[in-house]
Amino acid sequence: MPFATPEPPAGRPPVRDPESPRRVTLLELFFDLVYVVALALISRGLVTEVTWDRAFQSLLMLMAIWWTWAITTVVTDMYDPQRPEIKLLIALVMFGALLMTTAIPEAFGNRGLVFAGTYVAIHLGRGLFLIPTVRHHPQAQRRAARVFAWFAVSAVPWLVGGVVHGSAREWLWASALAIDYLGFRLAYPVPGLGVVPAQQRDVTAEHLSERYQQFFIIALGDAILVTGTMFSLSHSELENIVAFATAFVSTLLLWRIYVHKSGELLPHAISRSRQPSRFLLTAPYTHLLMVAGVVTTAAGFDLVLHEPAGRTPPAWAAVILGGPALFLVGRCCFEYEVFSRVSVSRPGGLLALLTIAPGALFLPPLFAALGTMLVLAGVAVADHLRSRGRPPEDPSPPH
Repeated sequence: MPFATPEPPAGRPPVRDPESPRRVTLLELFFDLVYVVALALISRGLVTEVTWDRAFQSLLMLMAIWWTWAITTVVTDMYDPQRPEIKLLIALVMFGALLMTTAIPEAFGNRGLVFAGTYVAIHLGRGLFLIPTVRHHPQAQRRAARVFAWFAVSAVPWLVGGVVHGSAREWLWASALAIDYLGFRLAYPVPGLGVVPAQQRDVTAEHLSERYQQFFIIALGDAILVTGTMFSLSHSELENIVAFATAFVSTLLLWRIYVHKSGELLPHAISRSRQPSRFLLTAPYTHLLMVAGVVTTAAGFDLVLHEPAGRTPPAWAAVILGGPALFLVGRCCFEYEVFSRVSVSRPGGLLALLTIAPGALFLPPLFAALGTMLVLAGVAVADHLRSRGRPPEDPSPPH
């Protein structure tokens, strides 16, 4: 069988071979299916009760779900996902992520301990799995031990938060997420072990960029799902058709703004960077902002398709306009990662959304959505005009 993948030598730890293919595997794509459901439940939950408290809860759940995906993506970048041990680990994390997803509707109700306990089990279980698995690779074992130590610390507020109720749960989980996100950004410093060395934080441009691009497409899939399932003719046919078209075009514009230059050139930017590990330390945060913006935008589509007429309540306006604004903030950060600059169209779009926000309160939700769509269209057109007729721009990530 000339095309068969050779079996690795017995006893070799499942770390990535520098010469091995770095394309995304089918198992990783299968793993992503869980997050289609998770994002849909979060965006739907955001519109069941449009309040600041509910928005904060949705953000916490999104950050937790996102972190299970982001850390698993780092694992599949550093370890060989074709090895049976890593395949088993991905399957186990997928099971845990799906169990977490089932608890999302009642995560701040009766199923808080299920949500928090599963999150803790995923991250501590990953460490308990990897530490003995890579015992013949001391550097990888120490890296896994550092990560495990930080998640062990955050497990306390996660589990205590799962038992208590009300705002106490929210703030305990927020502090736990702060520990998890900060630990990653600081490269997991541990007394006696230090931080994860820079040479152990090198990333694979092709694999990592593909994974982030794929998750962004999953987030856009949530917007498409909302548009398709919420469309009805309970209102006038014209209102429904216009609302449907507005949601679809807005989704298309979000995709276009993401892929223009930065999205297309992300793998080249990583490979050209003097310190590729910088992307490992920043990409999870910039993409979280963009994904949160898309999920909030999808919730806005839900509101507009449900009730396109009447005056727009302030909370509805915050969702309808705030989603694209959050996306543009993340897109500014993403562009800086790739080009070390931010195009004027991004902050210009934010300023335009802020300008139309007061008027949206006196207009129907459909008009607020139309205004948002026109702002996104303006950003996309500005991008096109800036690059038309010019040679392709090379990425120049920060040094």
